[in-house]
Amino acid sequence: MRIEIYTDGACSGNPGKGGYGILMRVPEKNYQKTFSKGFRKTTNNRMELLAVITALEKLKSPENDIHVYTDSKYVSDAVNQNWLAGWVKRRWKNVKNPDLWQRFAVLYNLHRPKLHWIKGHAGHFENELCDKLAVSAAASGNLEIDTYFESLENNSLF
Repeated sequence: MRIEIYTDGACSGNPGKGGYGILMRVPEKNYQKTFSKGFRKTTNNRMELLAVITALEKLKSPENDIHVYTDSKYVSDAVNQNWLAGWVKRRWKNVKNPDLWQRFAVLYNLHRPKLHWIKGHAGHFENELCDKLAVSAAASGNLEIDTYFESLENNSLF
């Protein structure tokens, strides 16, 4: 079965309040569902990647044909340019957001999604919907803590 996943991340300030938006669709069953979540302090790249991770974690079976559509070159190029394979070989040395990339790598190996880059803010309906979900989540009063990111900031020497 084909599953389409559209994702977007947003951040007000970078770092700042952030959020992600997800649209998951099963075309042959005419089914779709949206998800979003906001965080009190994070980065845009973390939200872009966390959106994809969260969507992949919701999948019930590795037997599907998964297509992820993202406007993040950071996320799409990590797979399509083989950066991820190099990061794994180097054991995540000098990789930003290693906590999220390690989670992603496990899910990527399980589901083998195809990642597609789409231009953001270009009138693509699904991307615009995910952007609205992400921005709204970041602006909500119900913000979670990006524990890894905030722990790094609190331990910074500068």
